[in-house]
Amino acid sequence: MQLVSQQFESKDVKVQLLLTGGHKYTVYLKSDAPVLNSLLTTIVARAYKQESDLQNLFQIPINEGRSVLSFPSEHLIGVVTEPPIFVQQSEEIQLQNDYILASDYIQIDNFLKPEEHKHLIKYVLEKESAFLPSNTSTNDINYRQSMVIYSFPEFSELILKRIQAMIPDIMSKLNLPSFSVSQIESQLTAHNHGNYYKIHNDNGSPETATREITYVYYFNREPKQFSGGELLIYDSKIENNFYVNAESFKTIEPRNNSIVFFISRYMHEVKPVICPSKAFADSRFTINGWIRR
Repeated sequence: MQLVSQQFESKDVKVQLLLTGGHKYTVYLKSDAPVLNSLLTTIVARAYKQESDLQNLFQIPINEGRSVLSFPSEHLIGVVTEPPIFVQQSEEIQLQNDYILASDYIQIDNFLKPEEHKHLIKYVLEKESAFLPSNTSTNDINYRQSMVIYSFPEFSELILKRIQAMIPDIMSKLNLPSFSVSQIESQLTAHNHGNYYKIHNDNGSPETATREITYVYYFNREPKQFSGGELLIYDSKIENNFYVNAESFKTIEPRNNSIVFFISRYMHEVKPVICPSKAFADSRFTINGWIRR
């Protein structure tokens, strides 16, 4: 893969390197320096999942050559150039617009202990009158139907504490670069007969942009009295340098006492729930939320 800079004269460029863990370093390079081309190549290659181009060790002189900054290429998450340098993607890269990026997810069974699960069911049934109609960050009409509680400290603290301990492993299994967690959000949701959530992602607005990982914990009374309500997580493709959903998807069954984690930018939807009794106690219940950087 070759990238062509739109700078025609060799110029000094201020380059800020953004590395995993929130580390930032500033170096000064010539616009035609091979190492700068390699840095930009690495970023573009990662966007198109070309792993063979990512296995490099960068060694960049700093402090007027008195020191050297060394790091493996997989730790590079961004490059800021001043003045701006844009790259022209080769025809090979442009063809990647049709390349499907498979979605990843983790589903863990028996997330809560049996006694915790029993107490949660009892708690939810006692809170039926506190559930309110849900909405979306864009306030779209007829896009989501469910009932929700936003404050339930009796159980949110338990869930969040357990998720917090799992975050490093979750990041690793989802192949996400490590990031500092600023907040873990949670809400308690009930889906009854006919309820659904159309295709969307979880970080597509300015106020949700820092969501990195979405989680959904499923629970219900036994024996289960509903069907449907599957979570569909769509694969991705790149069109005009934007992630969009492909036609292919993964189907996740809402298994009782299981929790699912996936990347928040993935397009996903909840299929309609079929609950013949229409009784609140027979609903598909979840505790769902987001891990923010």
